[in-house]
Amino acid sequence: MQIWPAIDLRGGKCVRLQQGDYNRETVFGDDPAEMAQRWTDQGAECLHLVDLDGAKEGQVSNRTAIAEILKAVNIPCELGGGIRDEETIQTLLDLGMARLVIGSKAVSQPEWFEEMCLRYPGKLALGIDARDGLAATDGWLETSNMSAIALAQKYEHLPIAAVIYTDIATDGMMAGPNVAAMAEMKASIRFPVIASGGVTTVDDVAQLATAGLDGAIVGRTLYEGKMTVSAAVEAARAALL
Repeated sequence: MQIWPAIDLRGGKCVRLQQGDYNRETVFGDDPAEMAQRWTDQGAECLHLVDLDGAKEGQVSNRTAIAEILKAVNIPCELGGGIRDEETIQTLLDLGMARLVIGSKAVSQPEWFEEMCLRYPGKLALGIDARDGLAATDGWLETSNMSAIALAQKYEHLPIAAVIYTDIATDGMMAGPNVAAMAEMKASIRFPVIASGGVTTVDDVAQLATAGLDGAIVGRTLYEGKMTVSAAVEAARAALL
């Protein structure tokens, strides 16, 4: 199971939100590239970036910080937030992003998403952010009437890299992940599933690994020093022995 340290970008800084609420923000650093290097030094083998401004505004807004991160580290990075057109996809892949996470547009314009997945096989991940089991969009500001699992199953015929599944209720709350929901998603589709939201302790990591998840995004607990990347990586490996 892969461990994906999260770097959430807002106004060019590293921040974390609680339950996706833009009014409940904590700033953890002014230099995202330095933060990326810190996680790499701790043993990170990949990074999960989120452009929070982009998610809200519908266009990538932290390009400078994103480019600096890609220059600073030599590991695969994925990015979500504000990716709503093909030009942006091409620009970010050319910049060196390993893959891109698309969420809102997969809900609102399924034909476009399908076309992009076929045009960029293995380069796009489906980002599903769920509130009470329903897919949320537009920086979590709107909730759709489609279940998270139904949304994932709708695209099972496409060459998608992974499903990034976030439980909004647990995200940033340091209270543990929704393991049952993550396991249910994993059991319902053929794609790799990356769990996000609430991962706080090595036991959380172990539970997700045991449940069959392919990866876990880890955020606030790293920034607050409650767990290291190396400890998370070791917990994931040990759980699968």
